[in-house]
Amino acid sequence: MQPNEVELIQQAKTGDTKAFVKLIVEHQSFAYNLALRTLGDPHEAEDMAQEAFVRAWLAISRFRGRATFQTWLYRIVVNLCYNRLPNLRRELAAEGDEKIANVHDGLSANPATLVEIDEQRAFLHRQIERLPEKYRLLITLRYQGELTYEEIAQVLDVPLGTVKTGIFRARARLREALRNFEE
Repeated sequence: MQPNEVELIQQAKTGDTKAFVKLIVEHQSFAYNLALRTLGDPHEAEDMAQEAFVRAWLAISRFRGRATFQTWLYRIVVNLCYNRLPNLRRELAAEGDEKIANVHDGLSANPATLVEIDEQRAFLHRQIERLPEKYRLLITLRYQGELTYEEIAQVLDVPLGTVKTGIFRARARLREALRNFEE
């Protein structure tokens, strides 16, 4: 945790709403994106993210700092999403998926190549949305949330091997879909 974040948490624990608002601003996009990837509905995701911050505010006094605030918040979001998606079981099995590479950085390609890359990226995003919810969640945490495997296991309260296996399987599905797209 960053020193400033530790201070904000301590202030929020004493009831300082301004400090908590700063924590919200820092983590709101991650909470929303996690909920969106899990639920697949922007309105539901917005509701879940808001509810997560309400619950975090109500429980901030019990935050012990064993994990990062982000990991703790993600756990709250995931629990809310599990409640919203009863068919999403806690037996998440996934191992590290590839980040969708930001191929535009440093790329001096012609416009046709850039269009092709954008089409490929859009295709991959659609394929991520089509993954089973348990894999989509893992991919989101790993590559959008930039959590380590260990943090994902902690957030989801599953064994590390389950995280690694699930991400591996999700990557294999995405790799196969991309291979078919390119053919």
